[in-house]
Amino acid sequence: MTPTLRAKYDRLLGILRELESVIVAFSGGVDSTFLAKAAKDALGDRALLVTADSETYPVSELEEARRLAHHLGMRHLVVETRELDNPEYAANSPNRCFFCKEELFARLAPVAKREEAAHLVYGANMDDLGDHRPGMEAAKRMGVRAPLIEAEFWKAEIRELSREFGLPTWDKPSFACLSSRFQYGDAITAEKLRQIDAAEAIVRSLGFKQFRVRHHDRLARLEIAGEEMGRLWEDGVQEAIVARLRELGYLYVTVDLQGFRSGSANDALKLMQILREKGRA
Repeated sequence: MTPTLRAKYDRLLGILRELESVIVAFSGGVDSTFLAKAAKDALGDRALLVTADSETYPVSELEEARRLAHHLGMRHLVVETRELDNPEYAANSPNRCFFCKEELFARLAPVAKREEAAHLVYGANMDDLGDHRPGMEAAKRMGVRAPLIEAEFWKAEIRELSREFGLPTWDKPSFACLSSRFQYGDAITAEKLRQIDAAEAIVRSLGFKQFRVRHHDRLARLEIAGEEMGRLWEDGVQEAIVARLRELGYLYVTVDLQGFRSGSANDALKLMQILREKGRA
């Protein structure tokens, strides 16, 4: 561990110790797993992991969170969240993630009270500050802390230290809730979420790691990492994906030539901003 990273990690531990006891919003992703490890190092049994069981996340991710909590040797609870019950979430406006985090933290608050945990924390990091992240506003309003930002951790540093600590998530592909597969303004339903979950399970079963299946009504748009794109044309993989996604109800299956891009739904927001600025020029 470099002296710089050692100093940052020590700062993170110090921040967590000052909180005295915490509930970690634990998705089982790279960031929340790293934060969970730090919380255990800083607070021991005064750190509790809580994971949301939601229609917007694949069942496989919940199972993975349970395995990781066991790996970390930490107490772990699961709470049910019901984002789709909120019409403002289901309408899928650009601030959809605000309502998602609002629902999550509202469900965690009574758990914190029952468990006598002083603070809620979640795994936002410095990279999240440079994108459209309305969920961070919900966290701010509800007093939920982001220790990785407070300690100024970037994603690459989190992965590097996760590898040094032997965390199995160090190279886990980036993940976001299934609702991020929709374009803003397209209504989100439980049926569509199940369709996307099944489609991504198919692509994952064929060996792809970093990808998204973006939902456009009858069209599925595959974003696949550039280094994996070539595999599409090997051993009938492309034919298998098309056939199986059509069985799920997609009429057209396309490949996005720009490849995988985290948060690509925000491209439309950026384009609108550029057009507005040109209109004012």
